Amino acid sequence: MQTFQANSTAAFYDQINRNIFRLAMILCLFLALKPYLTIKQYEKPAVQEGLGGGTFTGEVISAVDANMLESPQPLDTVEMEPESFSTSHILLYNTHIVKSGENISGLAVTFGLNQDTLISVNKITNTRLLQIGQVLKIPNQDGVLHFAVKNDTLGSIAEKYKSDPEAIKIANELFTDNIRAGTDLFIPGAKLDWVRLQEINGDLFIWPVSGHITSPYGYRRSPFTGRRQFHNGMDIKANSGAPIRAAMSGRVSTTGYDNVLGNFVVISHHSGYRTLYGHMSIIRVKAGSYVGTGERIGDVGSTGQSTGSHVHFTVYKNGVTVNPRSLLK
Repeated sequence: MQTFQANSTAAFYDQINRNIFRLAMILCLFLALKPYLTIKQYEKPAVQEGLGGGTFTGEVISAVDANMLESPQPLDTVEMEPESFSTSHILLYNTHIVKSGENISGLAVTFGLNQDTLISVNKITNTRLLQIGQVLKIPNQDGVLHFAVKNDTLGSIAEKYKSDPEAIKIANELFTDNIRAGTDLFIPGAKLDWVRLQEINGDLFIWPVSGHITSPYGYRRSPFTGRRQFHNGMDIKANSGAPIRAAMSGRVSTTGYDNVLGNFVVISHHSGYRTLYGHMSIIRVKAGSYVGTGERIGDVGSTGQSTGSHVHFTVYKNGVTVNPRSLLK
C-alpha cells in the first residue's frame, strides 16, 4: 500500500514538471515571435453613417511598433501610379443622349470630366438651354477646343493654354507642327476663361434690383406709340426708392439725364462689358468712381419716358447689346 502511494505521488509531481516545461516552451516561443504578432487584424460591424455598411477591418498596433511606423516608407515599397495613366493619349469620343433632369454640372460628375470640357467640345453657349434628347460628345480626357486662326502655331497655342505641345500633337494625331487655320484643336488639360464660363452658365451678373420682369429684351410693342420696336434691355418692376445695385464690379463711366432713360448710370466692367441702369429717382455715384458688386448706385424711380417705377437694365458686350437675362444669376 505504501509502495502504491509513493508511485502515485511521483507520477503526480512528474506531470507537474512536464506541464511547467510545456508552459516555459510556449512562453519562449511567444517571446521569439512577438515582433511579428504585435499587429492583429480584427473586424467589427461598420457604423451605418455615410456610404455603405458591411464590416470594418482595423489594426491594433503596440506603442513601440506605432512609433516605428512613423518613419517614412522606403520608396521601393510604395506602389506608384502606372506611367501610362498620366501620359498624353489620343482623343476619343463616346456619345450621351440628354435625359430629363440632367444638366452639365451633373453630367460632368457622372463622366468624371470638368464642366469646361463638356461645354467646349459640344460648343454650348448657354447651359440653361440644354435640351432633352440632345446628343453630347463625351471625350476620354479633359480639355477644350481651340479654333485655329491664321498665324497660329503649335507653340503659340500651347503657350496660350499653358499646355504641352507634344500632348497636343498626340491628342489630335498631328504629324507636323504646322497648324491649318479653320480647324478645331483639342487642348488636353486646358480650361475655359472664367468669364466665359460664367457667361455660358448665366452666372456673370447679379440682379440690380429685387423685382419681376415686366418687359424682356427683344422686340415688343411700344407702350407709348403702339409700334413694334426693339427693346435693348429689360425692365424690372420695383418699389419706388428701392436700392439699385451694381450688377458687377467696375468703374462708373457716365451718369446723367436722358429724355427717354431719365436719370441713368453706366458702369464699365472687365472683358468688354458695360451695364446701364435707367429711370432712377436718385443717382448715388459719380463718374470715375469704382463700385463693387452689389454696391448701391441709385434708387428706383420713374424718370424719363416711363409708365411706372422700374429699372431699365441694359448689358453691352464690346458695344453691342446682349440679353441680360441669360447672364443673370
